[in-house]
Amino acid sequence: MNDQPHILVVDDHREIRDSVSRYLEKNGLRATSARDAVEMDAKLAMGQYDLIVLDVMMPGEDGLSVCRRLSSTGGVPILMLTALGEETDRIVGLEIGADDYLAKPFNPRELLARIKAILRRSSLPETYAGKLSGRRIAFAQWTLDTDSRLLTDENGAQIDLTGSELKLLVVLLERPRLVLNRDQLLDLTAGRAASPLDRTIDNQISRLRRKIEADPSRPRLITTVRGGGYCLAADVTELD
Repeated sequence: MNDQPHILVVDDHREIRDSVSRYLEKNGLRATSARDAVEMDAKLAMGQYDLIVLDVMMPGEDGLSVCRRLSSTGGVPILMLTALGEETDRIVGLEIGADDYLAKPFNPRELLARIKAILRRSSLPETYAGKLSGRRIAFAQWTLDTDSRLLTDENGAQIDLTGSELKLLVVLLERPRLVLNRDQLLDLTAGRAASPLDRTIDNQISRLRRKIEADPSRPRLITTVRGGGYCLAADVTELD
């Protein structure tokens, strides 16, 4: 049985998907390609994949729509490929659940490094959840079930988390009342260093706040520490 990670490369440019697939296979990964969302869905229905490399600009259903659709059901991690300078696409992609992004044109070695970083952290029970895996954790008015990825409030209302939201929340829950800067959070959740203008963590924090804060504009659970970073300002209790 082949235990090499299997990557699905989705891009409407044949040269890109073929060259990326060859490079990944040369470096010990399995790769399958698809030219659009329709072919991608067919490939997903027929096999298991460990990660999707997904282009934003595609005919038919575009990459952002695909990312939103796939992230709503959890599952396969997604690395978005965006056009150089299209910061809006990168921000939106992260907000709707992409695990990372890379601007075209890109260095194949960087693509491979980012894929490996995501794969190292893609197994939630072993990595992101750590000691919280398979447990129910209470903080403030919320209860998190790390296996189902559901947040339940004190009134029983449930909120589903995307994979990237869960990774970030678990990191904060494992370190309550500890200030973590952006570099630390990005390393813990994505396994990479931040570039000078990288807003990945800020965007993910904003998205998470919109789900758990009573007033996201005046956050009380995930606080901003001036010059420092972010902090989960709540006690964490294990229920089971």
